[in-house]
Amino acid sequence: MKEAQSRTIIIDHFGRQPHETSPEAMASLAGGTFVLSERVADAAGEAFDFAAWYEEWRNGQGITDDVPQPTHLKVEAADAFEALIPWEQLPDAAVQFAINGSPLTKGGPIRLYVPNGTSACLNVKSVVVCRILHEEASRGDVAYGFKNTFSPQDMRMKR
Repeated sequence: MKEAQSRTIIIDHFGRQPHETSPEAMASLAGGTFVLSERVADAAGEAFDFAAWYEEWRNGQGITDDVPQPTHLKVEAADAFEALIPWEQLPDAAVQFAINGSPLTKGGPIRLYVPNGTSACLNVKSVVVCRILHEEASRGDVAYGFKNTFSPQDMRMKR
């Protein structure tokens, strides 16, 4: 029997306690949705604007203008893939949360698309954690790939 996919997303913003939310709550907070193909050719489904969501979320958290803007978004997927994306590449980012009005059954709970970024269109499926970071020393850095989920000791062959 296949285990049900979690629909929970953790939002972890620098200077704040992490909290859980749902794709539908994020879409509602963003203030509107659109057909994903309007931003990403050949992509299907419904999405919301990441920048609009973040602005409303920030306001709802009482984060004032004296708090610095983030430098990066780090997303972590259920399959251990992660991407570190410079904040300045996110103005056109779209978050897919549904197809034909139903939650994503494949690639959910949300999928992040970043058109016009470092790659032609970075997309990360099965996003379960969004870390909003302020790391001035690494401003502009981009990284993506699978987490190192094993230690060097795990790699050593036992004789």
